[in-house]
Amino acid sequence: MTEKGFNVLNNPFVNKGTAFTEQERKDLSLEGLLPPFVQTLDQQVEQTYAQYQKRDSDLAKRIFLMDIFNENRVLFFKLFSEHVNEFMPVVYDPTIADTIENYSRLFVDPQNAAYLSIYDQDNIEKTLKNAAGDRDIKLIVVTDGEGILGIGDWGLQGVDISVGKLMVYTAAAGIDPKSVLPVVLDVGTNNQKLLDDDLYLGNHENRATGDKYYNFVDKFVDIAEKTFPNMYLHFEDFGRSNAANILNKYKDKILTFNDDIQGTGIITLAGILGSLNISKQKLTDQVYVSFGAGTAGAGILKRIFDAMVEEGLSEEEAKKRFYMVDKQGLLFTDTEGLTPEQEPFARDRSEFDNADQLTDLASVVKEVHPTILVGTSTQPGAFTKEIVTEMAAHTERPIIFPLSNPTKLAEATANDLIKWTDGKALVATGVPAGPINYNGVDYNIGQANNALVYPGLGLGALAVNAKLLSDGMINRAAHSLGGIVDPEQPGAAVLPPVTKLDQFSLTVAEGVADQAIKENLSDSTDAKSAVEDFKWEPKY
Repeated sequence: MTEKGFNVLNNPFVNKGTAFTEQERKDLSLEGLLPPFVQTLDQQVEQTYAQYQKRDSDLAKRIFLMDIFNENRVLFFKLFSEHVNEFMPVVYDPTIADTIENYSRLFVDPQNAAYLSIYDQDNIEKTLKNAAGDRDIKLIVVTDGEGILGIGDWGLQGVDISVGKLMVYTAAAGIDPKSVLPVVLDVGTNNQKLLDDDLYLGNHENRATGDKYYNFVDKFVDIAEKTFPNMYLHFEDFGRSNAANILNKYKDKILTFNDDIQGTGIITLAGILGSLNISKQKLTDQVYVSFGAGTAGAGILKRIFDAMVEEGLSEEEAKKRFYMVDKQGLLFTDTEGLTPEQEPFARDRSEFDNADQLTDLASVVKEVHPTILVGTSTQPGAFTKEIVTEMAAHTERPIIFPLSNPTKLAEATANDLIKWTDGKALVATGVPAGPINYNGVDYNIGQANNALVYPGLGLGALAVNAKLLSDGMINRAAHSLGGIVDPEQPGAAVLPPVTKLDQFSLTVAEGVADQAIKENLSDSTDAKSAVEDFKWEPKY
């Protein structure tokens, strides 16, 4: 290490704070710059957690944790690893939505992010190198801030989602924090509130579109690939009109992943497989209704469709089992403005005697009798008692996943779904939900949180230096998770708990790495040892 004195204390990747030994303090010119007592990492964790508990709101707790993150990565991730379940909703969703909405006003530290402006494209390479320093970057999470969580376009302020995602990669799967880089592509914003705010830190311009936009994305990807060979590129919270286009362009060329399209699909498939383990039913017998036909809804539906085909149905047979409902009702082949992702699953009006009446979710549920209902609509309360009881009247164990988040946008609460179905519903939610006691049984509610899958997926792909992220690797991840639930336990959750995030991230990683080797997408030969060798632990 060439840095000395305060430069060491101000570098979160090397700073140990009060844990520097006496010899290290001499070697690094730290004599007298720290209190004399040398603490252990465990003592620092205990002290820091006590300070954390004194914060009186989740937002205050998150701001405090970010201070620790900015000062000492090892301490932050050691603390995070010991309180994963408690910290996840604070470090990430839903609290991160507050910090994204107020990012410019809360700004203190750039957190080693790279801010790339569409109006300064000549400096893309320089910016990436400046942000990386002497670090060997293996994982980039990039956003353009257009489709943040359920809260929409937040422009440059969306960079916080890139930072937050990378925190979860490290906490859950042990990706070395020195090897990650958060990136935001600032192409402007259509959020008038930001454009009118003098304190907004991004470009005060409307969003670039068309060739101008895509050429910028292309240039970033090309330069990032050349600057950081063997990296894994994770696209996050791009708008529905761009996300699939970008993924489709690159997925067969580089090691890349879109969490909103693929991650949400994997975790939902895993939850459905977990549900079917409990109900003892077959995937190929299910009838699926998607409420919300945007990037997430269409991506999830396609993943479930692919799984049905993999289970033996023809594409034609499988398509008959899927219905997409958006704000205008059931999507038909003649519905105006269908996206390329919606078109294959739009239905023909001739299939129904009452096609003109299928203009809302309730009418569709009554008509097609779904066994699976998945919500990504951001329409709070959309899964009404009427709709849920109608669904439950036609299937023994209805699978109902209100996935919209944050909490205020959820289609239903887990508590209502359990009560309205007399405990029969198999439920996963997009936000954390505690156990629900109904008729003497504790129903554990699975959280369909992408954090259950994307960290392990990334670890597995990186550990064996996979050339691409294949559908086979993605399906292997879903099956790895879906097989963890205990189907014999009364009230069993359909997904494993966030409390064991690190354990099953390892399970997913080993499965993904093994699949990459089987598909000849890696030169490695031993998935388990490759994952173990790649995994980082927070210790001095």
